[in-house]
Amino acid sequence: MSYIYERTINYYETDKMGVVHHSNYIRFLEEARCYCLEKAGMPFDKFEENGITIPVLEVKCKYKQHITFADTILINVIIKEFNGVRLTIGYEVKDKKTGNDVIIAETKHCFTTKNLKPINLKKHYKAFSDKFEALLSLS
Repeated sequence: MSYIYERTINYYETDKMGVVHHSNYIRFLEEARCYCLEKAGMPFDKFEENGITIPVLEVKCKYKQHITFADTILINVIIKEFNGVRLTIGYEVKDKKTGNDVIIAETKHCFTTKNLKPINLKKHYKAFSDKFEALLSLS
């Protein structure tokens, strides 16, 4: 299953050339990831209440087309892999107006305690694990 996160570009997110600065896309992915988890019944504050953090291990991003101030993007968030310890999320970012790809991206994460000790959700947090499994099976 995937979720679509819609976002309009702010002027301050553009650079001197008038296009969105490349570093802002990473922020957009995080916004979309938080939105997806909230819609799936797993808001970030629930992880934190249970002493779980989800650090980013890797980001891959292929820039396809630029966007500018006031453009609206649609970010399709897809759970690609989940094994209890690691999570891979894919993102397809499109220009809402044209339907063209803006970026294709992927983030890799792990689950840890607040002290950054790796944990396995399948063993210790079955409710979260079951929700990720459900999302993965619908992708």
